[in-house]
Amino acid sequence: MRKFRPFFLCLVLLSISAKILAGDNIIRYKGEDILYLGKKLQIYSQESDQLELREVLSRPELFEQSRIEVPNLGIDRGVHWIKLEILNESDKENLMLDLSMPNIDRVKFYRVGPSGTDSTVYFLGEPLNRRKFKHQFFLFDLHLKKGERAICYLQLTSSTQLTVPVSLHSLTGLFRFLQQEDTLSAIYFGLMLSLIFYNGFIYISTKDRNYLSYVGYVFWVMFAQLAILGLFERIFQVGNEWINSRVLTFGGAMSGIATINFVKTFLQTSTRTKHFNSLLNIFLLGYLLSMVLLLMGYISLSYKAVNMIAGVGGIIVLLMASILRKNGGRQTRLFLFAWYVFIISVLVFILKDYQILPTNVFTTRAIQIGSIIEALILSFALADKINSYRKELIAAKLRELEISRENQRLIMEQNMILEDQVQKRTHELQMSNESLNKTLVDLRETQAQLVESEKMASLGQLTAGVAHEINNPINFVTSSITPLRRDIEILWELLERLEDIAISDGLGTEQKKGLIELAKSDQDIPYLKQEIHFLLKGVQDGAERTSEIVKSLRVFSRVDEDSLKFADIIQGIESTLVILNTMIRESIQVQKEFQEIPLIECFPGKLNQVFMNILTNSIHALSEKFGESFGARITIQVRLIEENGEVEIRFQDNGTGIPKEIMNRIFDPFFTTKEVGEGTGLGMSIAYKTIERHNGKILVESVQGEGTTFIIILPVRQNN
Repeated sequence: MRKFRPFFLCLVLLSISAKILAGDNIIRYKGEDILYLGKKLQIYSQESDQLELREVLSRPELFEQSRIEVPNLGIDRGVHWIKLEILNESDKENLMLDLSMPNIDRVKFYRVGPSGTDSTVYFLGEPLNRRKFKHQFFLFDLHLKKGERAICYLQLTSSTQLTVPVSLHSLTGLFRFLQQEDTLSAIYFGLMLSLIFYNGFIYISTKDRNYLSYVGYVFWVMFAQLAILGLFERIFQVGNEWINSRVLTFGGAMSGIATINFVKTFLQTSTRTKHFNSLLNIFLLGYLLSMVLLLMGYISLSYKAVNMIAGVGGIIVLLMASILRKNGGRQTRLFLFAWYVFIISVLVFILKDYQILPTNVFTTRAIQIGSIIEALILSFALADKINSYRKELIAAKLRELEISRENQRLIMEQNMILEDQVQKRTHELQMSNESLNKTLVDLRETQAQLVESEKMASLGQLTAGVAHEINNPINFVTSSITPLRRDIEILWELLERLEDIAISDGLGTEQKKGLIELAKSDQDIPYLKQEIHFLLKGVQDGAERTSEIVKSLRVFSRVDEDSLKFADIIQGIESTLVILNTMIRESIQVQKEFQEIPLIECFPGKLNQVFMNILTNSIHALSEKFGESFGARITIQVRLIEENGEVEIRFQDNGTGIPKEIMNRIFDPFFTTKEVGEGTGLGMSIAYKTIERHNGKILVESVQGEGTTFIIILPVRQNN
């Protein structure tokens, strides 16, 4: 038994020591601020909000003693209880408890003191102006007099990384502490904004895509730090729980996407290492999926995914940059150095959470310091890259200048050799040119004669049609003049007779009325009025018909060879139909399906000639098939193709159609199926050239024996 006595003695001593240590958990405030009370805290974590405060008070055995200054509770949607006991041994009564972790979904604070129990509840997303202390940190007023003691409980719920940096301050000390935190944040964001504006101006002047991706990278890193430090709500005052609970994860994902974009642009991964570029695209897809999870409400899962992708991606980028360093030059080495600096700053921050490094201003702000240094080094790397580009450009220009000089020397030598050969060939070419010029003059004269022949044929057709159309209304007017003159003479005679009756002195009023009625009855005045009205209406109709024909002729034959004009092509088609009215017999039915279209930029007279050639061919085909019998039909459709800004014109007939073997020859000059002397074969060739001059298209669809459709597509505006 004596052998076991030392063992039992050790157990007793350990038990006594544990009780002494447990009793030493009291936080004794002696007038000086106490930063990071983690080793004095007791922690209890549960999966859900199952226990109330009274149950927690009755079960102190649930709590475990914390052993680090800033407890790291990880990423867990559970509920965490923090217990601390404070004894005020100073003369200061306004003690403040500070929880410097702004990204917590919900914070409940319970204070059990001499005067009873009170509580304060904070929610992520609530406007700061609703809080008693308008700051992103969670601040709690203790109100302990000297010698008073209070037991405080913090109930915490968070979807993201949860650390518990708890500090105890006097009111003055808290002001100094918060002022220091705000000053450091202002310095950090001021430097980051300076880099954004500086490099943004460089991008505007150089248009170098590297600077644009760099500015995006720095901006989103700054945005992520804005969310981490809890300054997003303080600056923008969103006051929305849905947004504020997601802004931290969103900032992390966007900074990751911006980082990948910058790495791809700066290291030129798409050309230098396609496998690495594909791997970066996979990470990019991972960030996008994490943002989808975030929008769906899986905040904790999305946060974990972003952290995992950032960790793995950071290591991969570091490895690949190390591989590319050999052939990448100084810019790649600077990039690698900047990445090392940032990775070290992240490690310092993580080691602080696990108490391997002390918690102080440097370790707490390690990531901000690292990101500033990294951004500065990357800015220098970009500047160096631009300088390298300029040197390469100057070297390339020097090489081009040297090559240009050498080419100039060779050209001079070749010119001397060629000059002799040119002189020998000049005489031969002059002789050939004289022969070609004579042939060209003959061809031009022949072409002019053929074109003039086509014009004269069209003019003869036009003249015959106009003469016939004008002759009918003129004949009607001429035939109405003789009876109209006769009726007017009768009216003059009646007027003289009435005048004699009116001035007669020997007749009374009643006698005069009787004589007037007798005179009017002799001349049959009602019939005379009706006849004059009929004759005048006929004259008016004839004049209007003549005016319409002349107007159509003016529209059809307008001269516009020198300039484009905006014209109504529907009006041009109507005028062409008027001109061809004599050819369009009563047995030919013309159907017009015109949609509303804008004025188009064109040569109107040239288009009217095209319409006339097509309609003439259709009439000829219909006459050949139907003769004088009914059933012949011409359908003219005009519509606007809005998506292309074009107008489509269709001329469709049910005539004889065009045989397949000659379909590809109908636009050839001098090709015609008419008898000798009936056509020159230039009509459709001129139509094709005219539409081509308008930057349009003319298409033909035909089935032999069933009919032919000509489709003209013209742009509304010409791109001159």
